[in-house]
Amino acid sequence: MTSGRTAVAVAALVVTLITATGCGEREAADDQGFHQDVVNGSNGAEVTFDATLVNDPIQSGDHEHLVVKAATGERLEVDHNTKLATYVPAHSGDGVIIHGQLYIDPGPVVGVHCTHSHTSTGCPNPGWIELAGNYYE
Repeated sequence: MTSGRTAVAVAALVVTLITATGCGEREAADDQGFHQDVVNGSNGAEVTFDATLVNDPIQSGDHEHLVVKAATGERLEVDHNTKLATYVPAHSGDGVIIHGQLYIDPGPVVGVHCTHSHTSTGCPNPGWIELAGNYYE
């Protein structure tokens, strides 16, 4: 009888965890939240936003650089590490959703990095780029 109760308890825990985590659902785009993070200079903020590629991506070493225009008007560079994530087969004019870490360098240069699922001290949260329903992480 004890093993039966344990099995029921484990099953209930699994259902609770799946419900709580959304079964692997990803962050929805929050364009206004992204815009506020840029305006507030929130360097290091985790962001998810809609954007359109300004030109074709450029591969430089182990990074793919995507220049995008956010839905809220900001133009920024996305540094996508192709050593840790799959290359994004995007082209100028393509719409994407980006989830990563905001960086604001002096100049001011605004960009997003950490768009890969592999995490590290500099990138504690997994990121991704969505293009046409496919995720590159």
